[in-house]
Amino acid sequence: MTVAGTPLSIDLSTEACRLLADASRLRLLMLLEAQALSAAELTEITGLAQSRVSTHLARLKKANLVRDERTSGAALYSTNTDPLAPAGAIWNLLRPRLDDPQARLDRERAGEVIRNRKLGQTWAESVAGRMELHYSPGRSWETTSRALMTLLSLGDVLDLASGDGVFAELIAARAGSVTCVDVSEAVIQAARKRLAGFPNVAFHLGDMHRLPFPDASFDHVFAMHALSYSTEPARLLSEAARLLRPRGRLVVAVLHRHQHEETQRAYDHVNLGLEIDELRELLEDAGLKVEECRVTSREERPPYFEVISALASR
Repeated sequence: MTVAGTPLSIDLSTEACRLLADASRLRLLMLLEAQALSAAELTEITGLAQSRVSTHLARLKKANLVRDERTSGAALYSTNTDPLAPAGAIWNLLRPRLDDPQARLDRERAGEVIRNRKLGQTWAESVAGRMELHYSPGRSWETTSRALMTLLSLGDVLDLASGDGVFAELIAARAGSVTCVDVSEAVIQAARKRLAGFPNVAFHLGDMHRLPFPDASFDHVFAMHALSYSTEPARLLSEAARLLRPRGRLVVAVLHRHQHEETQRAYDHVNLGLEIDELRELLEDAGLKVEECRVTSREERPPYFEVISALASR
């Protein structure tokens, strides 16, 4: 391959092709050819994580495909498809043939963002109303959750469908003990590795619907999306209720009923979620007092999955 008569090595050609073999980077390039946009605006338009957008922009800038200019305190990016650069030559050959529904939707969203643009704002002002969707150093749901955990004293905890222990790791320091239950040997082994530094964590490989623990063994039971893997939700919640001590609490998170069977298959779910009233009735039938049962979150991107959170006590 040659660029303006200059031969390109196989390594340079391969590097340029790899750069442009990423759908997210192509989306960014098509957006930036029409309008200069900030990283925050690109995040809002595409729905990509801001950290990913920033990484893509850095790589595109290094390849002379985009440039940035600071205006009123905001760095705005635009295309800079240098035909003498290897990636620029390939992009100029590729671009005239690109036409994609996602790119058209991105352009529509970009128009809305531009119409609402207010330059000269601080970072916080520029993302006000959607701050949780944007990255900033040290700010994440994990850091917020860990800070809030310091307020809790959880006693003895049972974590149903505990997976690789990410939730147990979050609460272990605030619990007297944590018992992780999962049916998969592989994820239990991963959890053991993750939680090796917590002597108060135990593991049980087995069916969460039929557990060997005595009645009233736990102060808190967590079923964080366990119901997505349950063919017997009534049995699971009854088992959780049996294991709670007086005034003990069950915390449930489950997908609100949806119709996306492809997602169910992809993540090995055995159901399509629950309705609010359905979950409330199951909890009451298990002998629990329902303190809260409602949709607490809705994803910002299609298909807009919703999560029901429930709190019930013995």
